Amino acid sequence: MRPHQWVKNIFVLAPLVFARDLFEADRALPAGLALGLFCLASSTVYLLNDLTDVEADRAHPVKRNRPIASGQLSLGAARNAAILLAAISVGFGYWLSPQVAGAIGGDLVLNFFYSKSWKHIAYIDVLCITTGFELRVLAGAYAADVPASAYVLIATFLLASFLGFGKRMHELMQGKGAEKQRSVLANYSERTLTFLLYGTAVAAVATYVGYTLDPSTREAFGTDFLVVTSVMPAFGVLRFLHLVRRRNTAESPTEDMLRDKLFLTNGLAYLVAVVVIIYFG
Repeated sequence: MRPHQWVKNIFVLAPLVFARDLFEADRALPAGLALGLFCLASSTVYLLNDLTDVEADRAHPVKRNRPIASGQLSLGAARNAAILLAAISVGFGYWLSPQVAGAIGGDLVLNFFYSKSWKHIAYIDVLCITTGFELRVLAGAYAADVPASAYVLIATFLLASFLGFGKRMHELMQGKGAEKQRSVLANYSERTLTFLLYGTAVAAVATYVGYTLDPSTREAFGTDFLVVTSVMPAFGVLRFLHLVRRRNTAESPTEDMLRDKLFLTNGLAYLVAVVVIIYFG
């Protein structure tokens, strides 16, 4: 179920934070529940991926130790768990609102087709990942009944694309055996991937800087100091690039991120700075 990957679902809370409603219980509680439901939906997706990739995982030096690939978890139990988690996430999502259920259901359908065929199409596979992040932001906005600004959606698209391209670059850096474990890598050009990786990195940071300097943003928050926080996303992007280009045995850059003290400290500092400036500045 990959609990360490649930950190990606923090995007659900982005509209709530930047709407200055983080401490409003009637908005924060539904958004928090939506975050939890997306964690269950993510777990459904990971179970589905492992069921689909069980033979390929057995050829991977690290992934072969996963419960399904190693035989510790039966295929039947994994299927039943996936069905149950999907039903709970969509059902409780509908209880929040039909739009939240639609976002969660849309993510599940997207990942079903991703697991079956789209993950084998270069660049389309990353677009699927990016769309999933957009659905998280929309679900958070619907759950909290706050707007998802164009800046948040654009920045999310660029940042998610950056993370997706970074994951593919990380896999390419593992050597010649990488294509055996993920066949789509054979269709990626390292030169094109590098261009897209660095291009989305610059565009994501520039979009965030533009947001902090926008007159409407400064007026809404009553401060000009939000731009100071731009240093932290820029450092986070640079640190991620360093982790991506480093050859190691980690399954994904996410694992590296969660073990990297500099990255984690920078992320925590950013969250604290944003809350202090927006809510108490």
